[in-house]
Amino acid sequence: MRIRDGVEVSRWVGPAFLLCSVVLIPWIVYLALSLPSRQVSSHYDVAWVGFDVFELIALSATGFFALRRSRYLAVSSASAATLLVIDAWFDVLTSPGRQVIASIILAVVFELPLAGMCAWLSYHTEHLAQRRFSVLPRRLSRLHYREHLA
Repeated sequence: MRIRDGVEVSRWVGPAFLLCSVVLIPWIVYLALSLPSRQVSSHYDVAWVGFDVFELIALSATGFFALRRSRYLAVSSASAATLLVIDAWFDVLTSPGRQVIASIILAVVFELPLAGMCAWLSYHTEHLAQRRFSVLPRRLSRLHYREHLA
């Protein structure tokens, strides 16, 4: 199977990912029924700092690739969008007491709108790349035709 730009994709990739999705359903049910509602973690601070470092890398890469007008912008901005949504989700759900309001405000005002911008940027970048790749063969064939006439 080939995607529009000629990249080869094995036939097993789609079914394998769908199978993983189906297997994940009973695992989610098991976790929902078995995990405690409260948990103390000895590395809670390291987990959050590490997560924010990954978020920093994704946002920095998105800025860098945007400045360079790189085709990798779609991947970095999709990654940044995903991390921002996850950050908002866990900030709100793990915040104690009165900090929940601050987490909700931060999510609604900053993290989720930025995630939306990153998702839009990822989609837009892919759309432009598809248009560019579909136009390129026509331009090359016209250029080849002109060279052939000369």
